[in-house]
Parts: sequence; C-alpha cells; structure tokens
Amino acid sequence: MAAIIAENLVRRFDAFTAVDGISFTVQPGEIFGFLGPNGSGKTVTIKMLCGILPLTGGAAQVDGIDVVRDPDSVRARIGYMSQKFALYDDLTVRENLRFYGMVYDIRGAALARRMEEIIARIHLEPFLGRQAGKLSGGWKQRLALGCALLHEPHILFLDEPTAGIDPVARRQLWDLLFEFSGHGMTFFVTTHYMDEAERCSHLAYIYYGRLIADGTPLSLRQLPDMTPAGTYRLEITTSEVTVALRRVRALPAVRSATIFGRSIHALIDATCPQQELARAIGDDGIRIEDLRPLAPSLEDVFVELSERRQRELAA
Repeated sequence: MAAIIAENLVRRFDAFTAVDGISFTVQPGEIFGFLGPNGSGKTVTIKMLCGILPLTGGAAQVDGIDVVRDPDSVRARIGYMSQKFALYDDLTVRENLRFYGMVYDIRGAALARRMEEIIARIHLEPFLGRQAGKLSGGWKQRLALGCALLHEPHILFLDEPTAGIDPVARRQLWDLLFEFSGHGMTFFVTTHYMDEAERCSHLAYIYYGRLIADGTPLSLRQLPDMTPAGTYRLEITTSEVTVALRRVRALPAVRSATIFGRSIHALIDATCPQQELARAIGDDGIRIEDLRPLAPSLEDVFVELSERRQRELAA
C-alpha cells in the first residue's frame, strides 16, 4: 500500500488556483522531495495532505486513510514540521518535548519512555535544560524534529526543514532523516537545495500550481529534453571562468551556459566540435585546464523545465 496517493488535487482561494490538478504517489520508506519556486503551492499541498486545508477538488489518501473523510485519523498518523516550527522559546528543551507529548495525548510512563528515546536518537542530552530560544538554528530544528516524532508517526512532512541553518547542521539533520527512513518511516520534504534533492529517493517538481516532473533523480536527469538530439553537454574548467563564460555565451552554437565553481557547464550544438569551442575561449592566452563530457545536473533539469513551462504559458 502506498504511503501517500494524491489524485488531481485542486485548491482554490476565491479566483486564485494555488494547486491545479496534481497527482503523485509516495511509497513507504521513501524520502520524497517536493520542489518548486516560492509560491508554487508546496505548502498548500502539504496542508491538504495533512487535513489542515480542505480540498477544492480531487482526492488523497495518507497511510491508507481518506483525507477528506477522516482528517483526524490522518493527523494522528503523521508528523508535521512547518517552515517555522512552533517551539516555545521560554521553555527548555525537555519542557518543549513534554508539552508536545501531552498535545499528542501521551502521558505518564509512556511519555517519559518516548522522551528518553527521542532525546537519545536526536542527541539532545547536552541541551535539556536550555531554553529553546537560546539554541542555535540547527539545534532548534533538531528539537522541532524530535517534537514531531514523539507520537511515532508513520509519515513525516517537513516543509523546508533546513532553511536558514548552516551546512554542517543541514548534513546532520539529513543524517537523522536517513536513519529514521532506514527504519521504515516515510518523509515528504520540501527544499530549495539541489544537494538535498539529490539525497531524495523520489522527486516531484511543482511550478505555480502544476506538476511538471515526477521521478527519481536519475530518471529526471535522463529526460530527453535535458540533452536534446543534436546537442551535447560539456564541462569547461578554466581559471578565467567569468571571461570564458562571456565568450562561450557569444557563440551561436551554445544554447546555454552557466558557472559552477571554476567550471562552465554548457549545452552545445553537435555542429560545434570541442576544438572550435576551445579556440574561441582561449584565443588570447586564457588557459583551458579541462574539457569533459557532462551529464545534466538536477539544477539543469529544473531550470530547463521551468523555462519550458514559462514558454508554454507565454504562448
């Protein structure tokens, strides 16, 4: 049985359609990445699946339960960590955990046992007596995750859980997600970070209310539109990357080019051989350190899909 099934979900706010007929399936134990620009309907979709917002149209099942018919049972089986989780800054870490445990109707010995399990799994021991408001961003997110896990949900919804925290804290939080996923928990995660998208087992991309991609990271990179017939992708490494980028973009055979670190990632017509490209870049002493074939990145995928959708809307 699928963990989440969404069928033609629609949500309107008066004349504005925030989510427009999207469908996808999330399998048990997956880390499902839900991506899209700000304002595309990611948070609205989560709130519909959690039974917080009513559906204007379509249907959804979460953990086998119909969201429309029985939203209370859905909420009992899921955890939800919003973009700004409602921690109580003046309560300590332990007091926040105890409060949310009681919200989930966990009491007595059961609550004490569950709190100790979460404290050990999230590694919160050094901060139990510290007020939540005095924690760093990364440790606040750990505490928020612990609060969302207290009632042992089958599925956890995380809405941009790593926004605003440093790279080390991001990696540590993802290590925790992998650990819980390894024990069978399903995660539905929204993110803007492409490195995090690479860590998901399944991805869906929503663009202003419409779902325009759905698949594994590998299958999305292999979409025919990513490297159209008669083109190839090339990585160009040079110490003069900004000057080289200007020259590359001036070539008629170059369809797109952008900088990644000290390299340029370019999509080029097959009529333009690598040697010609190298001559055009290095005609006055700019040294090219490496030229190598390149597979499209997830960033390439989402930029290309977004631009194609923009062209369709403008037509």
